[in-house]
Amino acid sequence: MSAIDEISDKELEEIRQRKLAELQKKIAMAEEQERLRREYEARKQAVLRAILTPEARMRLSNIKMVRPDFAEQLEAQLIQLAQSGRIPVPITDEQLKKILESLQPPRREIKIRRV
Repeated sequence: MSAIDEISDKELEEIRQRKLAELQKKIAMAEEQERLRREYEARKQAVLRAILTPEARMRLSNIKMVRPDFAEQLEAQLIQLAQSGRIPVPITDEQLKKILESLQPPRREIKIRRV
């Protein structure tokens, strides 16, 4: 084996080790982010259980299945309203319906006239 082959093998092994370390670091960061996301979601669900009646939670979960992005915004808004004391707790299904109606843009009625 020549000196060039030996240097190349050493360099190759160093590169492999660096790549492996980078990959392990990325995996560890991804796992940490996932753990933090799960913790946040668990805390959020606990707060929602405390501020919503079971019927309102069911309505919110139905909305989440159809429009997940809207449901996320709604959950954040409900938590903020409840924590600031601007809405009575627990929020009933009827109150949630009224909140949803206020968030919906007004519908225009379209009439077709024949001439």
